[in-house]
Amino acid sequence: MTLELSKSSLKKELYLGLQQCRAQTLALFEDMDEATFKNQAHPDFSPVGWHLGHIAYTESLWLLEHSTAKSSLFGQYRKLFAADGLPKSERVQLPKLAEILDSLNAVRRQVLEYLEVADLDKQERLWRFLLQHESQHCEIVSFVLELASSKKGLEYCPLPLPLSSSPISEMLQIPAGEFQMGSDSIDALDNEKPRHKVYLDTYYIDRYPVTCGQYRVFMDAGGYEQPDFWSPSGWEWLQTERVKKPLYWHDAPAWDNHPVCGVSWYEAEAYARFVGKRLPTEAEWEKAASWDSQDHHSRIYPWGDKEPIDKYCNCAALGKGLMSKTTPVDAYPNGQSAYGLYDALGNVWEWTASWFNGYPGFQSYPYVGYSQVYFDGQHRILKGGSWVTRGWALRSSFRNWYYPEVRQLFAGFRCAASKDESRNGWSWLRTT
Repeated sequence: MTLELSKSSLKKELYLGLQQCRAQTLALFEDMDEATFKNQAHPDFSPVGWHLGHIAYTESLWLLEHSTAKSSLFGQYRKLFAADGLPKSERVQLPKLAEILDSLNAVRRQVLEYLEVADLDKQERLWRFLLQHESQHCEIVSFVLELASSKKGLEYCPLPLPLSSSPISEMLQIPAGEFQMGSDSIDALDNEKPRHKVYLDTYYIDRYPVTCGQYRVFMDAGGYEQPDFWSPSGWEWLQTERVKKPLYWHDAPAWDNHPVCGVSWYEAEAYARFVGKRLPTEAEWEKAASWDSQDHHSRIYPWGDKEPIDKYCNCAALGKGLMSKTTPVDAYPNGQSAYGLYDALGNVWEWTASWFNGYPGFQSYPYVGYSQVYFDGQHRILKGGSWVTRGWALRSSFRNWYYPEVRQLFAGFRCAASKDESRNGWSWLRTT
């Protein structure tokens, strides 16, 4: 099937995006055995095979059934692959990989045919949503496969890059003032909209994510044994889980300059208390990552408006290759924000202090269940993306959300402090 790409640069962009995104998806399942495909590696997450079927089902539902009134290509599998169809524990009874791949390809053939005639003046947002939907589900696939692997530690990924001359513990001062939070872009998800003004007092934020070397100090000081560092709910969680280190932990010194990865919100909060700081709010994180105070506008990415490539951050950038694991927190000086924040996008997600909720004027899209059902005061916001996040879901305004006890995703954090919060050793502050 040949798409007449010359008729529309937007259609060409979407066509290439769909092809690149799908190639990355299929690479995750290449040579996968049926046991891995159907295995539920953790009770909170579906088998990786379910995500593949759900991607096909969702694309068929919105672009074929809703937009063209075509009948479902799934029939008996509708309940299995719908997001609200079955509990995760019942999603292991899957068709074979080859059968799901056939369905995936059948849907895609019809979708590309429809793209030739689709009215993108009305549907562009939906097409961009589906690109991000596939990207997000494949990120879940990536960390579920990590959970299922026999080796839990990450492999060290050395880079021939010099370390910065600044201490990794350095903090930045972010001056008081308003900034534009969120996004009104056509590819912004419903929970990113509408863009709105937020005023913040002066605060401080770590220039880099917390590293393994820094977190080891917390571990060696008995951080997992001392309740003073933990909130009541965090300490209760710890007594149940009995963990002693991050999920994706490797003790080799070569990891010291990499971001800590595989921590729950409770662990991040405890470390912040240990060093006399706190977690940043979502607004504090986003201002430090996106706001250009000289030009008075929010950048799409910390470094500007150029799309993510390996020059700027460690991510699965728009169909290009990706690092196999984390990289040093100061490995991408070209990816700094206007304030000098390093490593804000890619590498590891970053927990914030904020609960997930809608912005003033929120309107659900494309259905209520996508974001709004999670405005329940039980999900904490993460920002920034990880090394497996694809470019379609990578920007400073993007919002991720999980329960505070979840530590399976590729998540770390950085710390913050208010202007009136005092602690010893603040000689490492840098005023911008």
